[in-house]
Amino acid sequence: LHRGATDREFLLSAHICHPSLANDNCSGLALLATIAAGLRGRRTRYSYRFLFAPGTIGALAWLSRNEDAAARIDHGLVVSCVGDGGGPTYKRSRRGNAFIDRAMAHVLGRGHDGAKLVDFSPYGYDERQFCSPGLNLPVGLFQRSAFGTFPQYHTSADDLDFIRPEHLAGSHRIVMEAIEIVEGDWTPLSLCPKGEPQLGRRGLYAALGGNKATGLSAMGLLWVMNLADGENSLLAMAERSGLAFGELAAAAELLRTHGLVTDAADPGRP
Repeated sequence: LHRGATDREFLLSAHICHPSLANDNCSGLALLATIAAGLRGRRTRYSYRFLFAPGTIGALAWLSRNEDAAARIDHGLVVSCVGDGGGPTYKRSRRGNAFIDRAMAHVLGRGHDGAKLVDFSPYGYDERQFCSPGLNLPVGLFQRSAFGTFPQYHTSADDLDFIRPEHLAGSHRIVMEAIEIVEGDWTPLSLCPKGEPQLGRRGLYAALGGNKATGLSAMGLLWVMNLADGENSLLAMAERSGLAFGELAAAAELLRTHGLVTDAADPGRP
């Protein structure tokens, strides 16, 4: 458990019951171990729980012994088969429109040719345990090639020659982008809602500077200002505008710095 500022949790789970299979088991273990190591020195809003357990019986045993912890899970991913060149593939949680479902859809919808989003079904990996009706946790399944769809699946050909570092790195980026959305989402509230505030005299156009590396654009500023009614979080703005979450997050932070928006959850926050 990586402890964050709150006790609300993001669950990341991988199964360990087939340790000789490079893609089906070990790629998920390696990916989550790397993410855990990266979070160790970082201050986070959420707490991150990493669960390594045999498929099915491991998840059931953990849930049986940790109902209090399970009740604190706000987001979750089961991770497996993340080292091959297929997909990527995301299977939605039983809820279908949980925050993690929307975050993963946003990430995979930007620059990932061949990405697949599939609806929940009660057949698969441990997401079906976390999504059982008595729990209904917001936990989806992230893979590259979906289980059972590649000829190496559950055979001795699922070895280290089948997985590639670049595919593991790509999977790492996808999960970390989802984590950044979970960590960075908030709901802007405009402090100048009656008409569009002039950006030039506030120095905001100068702040853009034409530098793409800043992740800022005039459209990002305009979308945030227009949707900052206290009802739309940054992820909702990204979904509606088609812009990247990071671009809108940067725009919202700039607008907050210049006193044009505040956090709807804490209007007194500067």
